[in-house]
Amino acid sequence: MTVTSVDKDLDHLTLTLVADFTAPVERVWQLWADPRQLERWWGPPAYPATVEEHDLTPGGAVSYYMTGPEGDKYRGWWRVTAVDPPTSLEFVDGFADQDGKPNDTMPTTTARVRLTAHDGGTRMELRSVFESREDMERLMKMGMAEGLQQAVGQIDALLAA
Repeated sequence: MTVTSVDKDLDHLTLTLVADFTAPVERVWQLWADPRQLERWWGPPAYPATVEEHDLTPGGAVSYYMTGPEGDKYRGWWRVTAVDPPTSLEFVDGFADQDGKPNDTMPTTTARVRLTAHDGGTRMELRSVFESREDMERLMKMGMAEGLQQAVGQIDALLAA
């Protein structure tokens, strides 16, 4: 597994995952930029993603759903706030209802992705910033940290293919 650390910081309301890959930055960027590659790892192994909309431009949107083992669907969305290919991406990440509309009763996070050259490969830092301690605790109880670690853990196989 390529995940080197997962740091939960309740004081700064952040969850930071760091992973190292043997591929160059441009190749790792494609895992975000190509919706067919994104859906092969965005979501834990038992909850594969299907990307329905994918616009990685400032103001653009990504919509997707994850399908659980029993066939149940969990929808989500991103609102892209900044993009600097192939090194950074920022977006607001939220839950959606069954019609794909943002679910205002669920917390959102701001995700910041940084890709940098590291030891002949790429270091990916994915930092999620929460709006409140309550939101962070709620998402941690839902398994966000473990799910993210499992999802990113699938990337090595994709890069090797």
